Amino acid sequence: MIRSLTRLEAPNRLRMLLALLAVAAAAAVLVACSSSGTSSSAGGGGTSTGSPAAATAGSLKTTTIGGATVLTSAKGFTLYSFAPDTPTRSNCNGTCAQNWPPVKGPATASGVTGTFGTIKRSDGSVQATFDGHPLYTFVGDTAPGQAKGNGLNVAGGLWHEITTSGTAAPASAGASSGSGGYGY
Repeated sequence: MIRSLTRLEAPNRLRMLLALLAVAAAAAVLVACSSSGTSSSAGGGGTSTGSPAAATAGSLKTTTIGGATVLTSAKGFTLYSFAPDTPTRSNCNGTCAQNWPPVKGPATASGVTGTFGTIKRSDGSVQATFDGHPLYTFVGDTAPGQAKGNGLNVAGGLWHEITTSGTAAPASAGASSGSGGYGY
């Protein structure tokens, strides 16, 4: 009788251990994939004004951050370029695009010298460009006027805020390749 109970308990212990590991792994994935803001797969209404995820183009603005005049969304969130992109192709998709939401095109900005255009993304959506650079916002910028993504080297390349002079802005003092937790 004791042997039969021991034989039954060993497989059950293994199942319990495997179930516990599966739950722990699922919890870790959920924590790793979540962000401090809310996201919307519809890309439409319901997004808060405190999030750059509502990166719909149209009329863009400029502001001065760290001595450089940069392009911003209509809500004042800094716009970025991704070094691996080409004038006709975005190389930021999937998780990258969740953390660096593409600016939906077309776009314009009053008084800005440069060429605005659009590209078609791999998912079929249209993304705004400036001087051949696809435009993005950054979920790490939680308020207008921030440029926490400038100089980050994540998702396979370097990120720069878009300046109106057409040159890459210098990396901010606080930016480094490993900061921010967005190094997917």
